[in-house]
Amino acid sequence: MYRFTLRLTDLATTWFAVSPIHEAVLSLRMWTHPGVYPLQTRAFEQLRPAFERLESQRLLLSLVARNRFVPDFLTPRPTAPAADFHTELAVVRALPPELLRGELEQTFLPDEPSLPALLASGLADPERLLARITDALEEYWEACLAPSWWPQARSVLEADLVYRARVLAQQGAAALFADLDHRLHWADGVLSIDRSWGDGEVETAVDGRGLVLSPTCFVRGAITMIGKDRAPQISYPARGQAGTGGASPAASAALEALVGAPKARLLSLLAEPASTTELAYRLGVTPGAVSQHLSVLAATGLVTRARHGRSVLYRRSALGDELSGGR
Repeated sequence: MYRFTLRLTDLATTWFAVSPIHEAVLSLRMWTHPGVYPLQTRAFEQLRPAFERLESQRLLLSLVARNRFVPDFLTPRPTAPAADFHTELAVVRALPPELLRGELEQTFLPDEPSLPALLASGLADPERLLARITDALEEYWEACLAPSWWPQARSVLEADLVYRARVLAQQGAAALFADLDHRLHWADGVLSIDRSWGDGEVETAVDGRGLVLSPTCFVRGAITMIGKDRAPQISYPARGQAGTGGASPAASAALEALVGAPKARLLSLLAEPASTTELAYRLGVTPGAVSQHLSVLAATGLVTRARHGRSVLYRRSALGDELSGGR
């Protein structure tokens, strides 16, 4: 059990963040543990040729332990609700090289007899190894994730944040925590994570540092950092991940007859919030075409929109739900 103690002032400084570097690092589990995150399988099979062309492929694979742990320093706590990958990568690059061995041993040695060979040999020059790791992550991001996967995933993660904000505003913090994940339990000022990793119980006082909650596509339940002294943060499974696979549900014939096929397909996709970019990808059309249809749907009260960071997210209204038959 992992317990976070939150005072009233700590609840006021609990916030959500989308972290691209978290997604990049945790997505390496797709290559080392295939099948564990089935909602991402289709998308990552499309990325496989690009991943297999990376010169740094073996080094990247070595960063994931057999139990799917990744080193804490690779997933620094976000400092903004919508972070930039290269800004977060700069934080990773800034790790003092003398700390690298401890970070790696904390990740691998509790459950494995030794460090992966590539990492163990690289520790002869920790500064160079750190540079190789961060360069490999940057190459992976630019070649595999940033071009098409990240724009869709970011929309899904930002939509999750819009939903959480609505739950918090309408139902309060207790309902928010209960809805985040089955591993989380909130009672008497303590937020607990039922965990299958590690031994014993860990108590952490948030103590004015703020608790950061981050949705991700690459966990099966809520997790936190390996190290006990890290600033408080929790990653939890994002809602609506089917949206990153590219498939779009069929609209009913009656709905198509009423509003036309393009708008009917959009309404079918908007049971969960989505951006224009994500909708265009899933429908195989241009963002401009989607934007025109969304403007009409918004003007007629069939969809609502909410801004999150740089994105505008659309969702079916109550009237849109009725017309779509709750699809």
